[in-house]
Amino acid sequence: MALHPIHQRLMRGELILLDGALGTELERRGVATPLPLWSAQAVIDSPDALGAIHEEYARAGADILATATFRTTPRVMRKVGRPDSDADRLTEAAVQIAAAARDRGSVTRKTWVGGSIGPLEDCYRPEDAPAPDEALREHRDQAARLSRAGAELLLLETLNTIGEARAAAKAASESGLPFTVSFICKSGAVLLSGEPLAEAARAVEGFGPLAILVNCTPIPETASCLEALNRATSIPTGCYPNAGAVGDSQTWSFDPTVTPERFAILAQEWIGLGAQILGGCCGTTPAHIRALREALPPVLVE
Repeated sequence: MALHPIHQRLMRGELILLDGALGTELERRGVATPLPLWSAQAVIDSPDALGAIHEEYARAGADILATATFRTTPRVMRKVGRPDSDADRLTEAAVQIAAAARDRGSVTRKTWVGGSIGPLEDCYRPEDAPAPDEALREHRDQAARLSRAGAELLLLETLNTIGEARAAAKAASESGLPFTVSFICKSGAVLLSGEPLAEAARAVEGFGPLAILVNCTPIPETASCLEALNRATSIPTGCYPNAGAVGDSQTWSFDPTVTPERFAILAQEWIGLGAQILGGCCGTTPAHIRALREALPPVLVE
């Protein structure tokens, strides 16, 4: 079987650029993103605004656009009183919105649509993670749903326990799509569950991910996380940290000191620590991704 082009690029030692935040960028533009649907609410209420953000990330130079499917599972649909079938409808719509935006914005380079898969429960509450067999069943369902909708790879994101990460990685490996696995950490290179990040990396590497990353993690913790990953695995690694934090009112508190220019400077340290996939999570914008693209070696521009 031929290697996916992203896999080929990683094996050549090249860097891959992810996009930046969706949920907080929608919030910053005045689009409502109430929990638990979060960015998926924009698929229903503000598809044009969502598409515009995707397009801006494509024009900024992102190699991968993450779909607004972090919360489009039947589990979440039931929480908001919607039928399970809306998981199919919203997932398909989210992938279509991203693909159309990619086609408008990626006029000079190849950009892939990555189907975002998050934890089945709240990403900040690892204690709510379902049992492994339940997680495997539901992640298989979502991976298949994204594949049917046209996602070109899967982005397993913000995983907070080893048990669910293993289930999600197994499900992704069975989908036939290439995939990445990314963990959310707290101080000390440990998952929010308290489990070591190194142990988490070793738990999923056997399923064959393109890369293992950390995301939704504070910038000051990113370097230690990358060091832990690169000691634990030979699989390519990467990061897409936050620029800010959740405020007391559960809205995002943007950090004005993390300018696009500073973010690009910080990324040089992450590259030096072995990161091959870079991007931004909550609080970052298309300007941050453009600054990263402009700071990357010219050989990356296709």
